[in-house]
Formats: sequence, C-alpha cells, structure tokens
Amino acid sequence: MLPVPNPKVLFKSMSDGAVLFSTDNEVYFGLNSVGARVWELLPPVCATFDELCTRLAAEYPEVSRHVIETDVKELLSDLSSHKLVAVRVEGQGDQSNATRIPAQAGKA
Repeated sequence: MLPVPNPKVLFKSMSDGAVLFSTDNEVYFGLNSVGARVWELLPPVCATFDELCTRLAAEYPEVSRHVIETDVKELLSDLSSHKLVAVRVEGQGDQSNATRIPAQAGKA
C-alpha cells in the first residue's frame, strides 16, 4: 500500500523538479523531476506500489524496472522519515481514507 501525501505538506512544482514544505515541522525537501513525478503519482492517482512503478516504467522506458522500484522505495523511505507522507489507515468506520503520520519512520 502506498503512503499518501501528508496534508500538512505543500508541493511546489519547479522547472527542474519540486520543493516540498512541511507546515507542521518546517522541513524543506527538494525533489528532482522524477521524484516530483513520484509525488504526483501518489494516491489517489495510483493505489499500489506496482501501479506507480508501472506508470514510471512507461514514462521512462530506458530505465530498468528494478532500478525504478529500488529508487522509489528509497524515496518513499526518505519522505516517510521526514514525515512528508502518511500511512493510509483502512477500515476506520466511514473514514476508510483517513491518514496518520507514522510515529517511527521505517523503510518503505
């Protein structure tokens, strides 16, 4: 399951990537153009890690699927450790799309 963008994070697209800013803990995080694309493909655009990687593989056919998966896992881990993404929590009554910020960041 893919994490979702933390609702307290601002995303600003730039010519060579993007910048994320957490209004909660005042963290700035720079993304290159591929990292910005990963951010744009997070839910609700893509629901699963496989779906996200498949979309990236179609957009970057010169890059092997293994490299894409490795790089996306590393990026998601970095975003999680800075609390820029939130873990989706399923099955919480009527709020099945509720999110929470992970207390302890770990590998994606």
